[in-house]
Amino acid sequence: MTAPTLGVDTHRLDSLISHHATERPATPYLLEARGSRVVTFGRLESDVVTLANQLRTWGVGPGDRIALLLDDPIVFAQWFLAALVSGVWVAPMDPSLSATRTDRVEERARALSLRAIVSDRAVESDAVAWLDVTRTSLTMSSSLNLEQSDGGVILSTSGTTGEAKVVALSTAHLLDVATLIARHNKLEPGDRGFNSLPLWHVNAEVVGVLATLVAGASLVLDDAFHRTGFWKIIEDFDVTWINAVPVIVARLVHLDEGERVPARLRFVRSASAPLSPSLFERFEESTNVPIIQSYGMTEAASQICVNPLDGVRKAGSVGVPVGVEVRVTSDDASLAESEITIGQIEIKGPTVISRYESSLYDDRFDAEGWLRTGDLGYFDDDGYLFIAGRSDDVINRGGEKVYPLEIENALIDIDGVALVAVVGQPDDVFGQVPVVYVQPEPSSLLADPQKVAALAERLRERTLFTLPKAKRPVSVKFVRAFPLLPTGKVRKELFRDGAVVVAYEERF
Repeated sequence: MTAPTLGVDTHRLDSLISHHATERPATPYLLEARGSRVVTFGRLESDVVTLANQLRTWGVGPGDRIALLLDDPIVFAQWFLAALVSGVWVAPMDPSLSATRTDRVEERARALSLRAIVSDRAVESDAVAWLDVTRTSLTMSSSLNLEQSDGGVILSTSGTTGEAKVVALSTAHLLDVATLIARHNKLEPGDRGFNSLPLWHVNAEVVGVLATLVAGASLVLDDAFHRTGFWKIIEDFDVTWINAVPVIVARLVHLDEGERVPARLRFVRSASAPLSPSLFERFEESTNVPIIQSYGMTEAASQICVNPLDGVRKAGSVGVPVGVEVRVTSDDASLAESEITIGQIEIKGPTVISRYESSLYDDRFDAEGWLRTGDLGYFDDDGYLFIAGRSDDVINRGGEKVYPLEIENALIDIDGVALVAVVGQPDDVFGQVPVVYVQPEPSSLLADPQKVAALAERLRERTLFTLPKAKRPVSVKFVRAFPLLPTGKVRKELFRDGAVVVAYEERF
């Protein structure tokens, strides 16, 4: 894997920072979306050295494990880079975890064997050291030799055994993927990205912070996605690309009165959850901006497949493998009789982990090193990958497999539907049957029974005309708001567990 022609080793974070600080010291690297703060490459180097010295003063050094629990995205990015440069292993945490309780944070810190929690809040604790960044007296310094040693990020994903799947990604590993992303997106120093995704997630860390650094470009950071004034910020900051998820794309598909899409915006990158073909087409038609749909996971440091920036972009497809080997396998002989063979998606390659920290998940790897992702999909004749859904989301209706994503894609473009999710419901006759959950737009529609009933009828008619009988849902349930992860993924397990309040239900 070769680096872009930057005259610098992109496998070394210290070399990247020093190179850009020398070549473009006054050029912005990080910008605050709703404020005036700007971190130039020259300031980045001095800040990283200063923060790395602070870590050393606290007794944190190469090989140590710490958590980052910081609300401010610019502050987070600076501490994140300083820790990686210091050879520290970083466990980014969702700041909302400690909004009311710190015991959950400390429980996770103990589970990950963390030495300390670097935070912007003062906490007195005997369980684990809390290092308060707001109470430190930082002295500018250039005495620390930025010589990268082993370090990286520690991320945990949900596990089926009750124990989280802990993934360790080295700094070199992260930079390898960031280099692939920067090259694929043709990022240059003149580019400026926009990221409102959470920085404690691997997507924002690699696609946003590190790919931008590799390219010597700049990145506008927002604390969250805000629809009001969004396009004005994109224009005011001269943004050329946006890092997004389907929930954000859905909020941007309709332009409000007086809004316009800046001409210099090159593309929107969508990841983290499936993007329906109808939403893909409506967004490109509405904005005249290409959507680059991608597919990734923590175990591959955020990227597996992506649609080409220049070339054929297929609605509903996550594109072609980039730097990763991908295959679709199936032990179900009956699938071979279908026109499209849907099977388990497996991956391996230099940007894919070879093991989890817990041996409980060793069975996800085969003898040749292929990792079973848990996703289902298929390749078309052109080598483009299509995701059918998660293997644990498949509904077995009397022996026939029903893929929720197919039903969701058929319903998402109906007027009045903001979000849609399909889950399996136990049934005495068929074992399982599909049920539709809908978040209406606007939510005030739920106050009018006639309008809700009319929307339910439109949903029923669409299923009758577009889906075979076995795939038709048996009912629709309306809720005020979907339970979403910060990355935009729907928490379907809460629907299955009956943990979401249903405002209105109608049988089909």
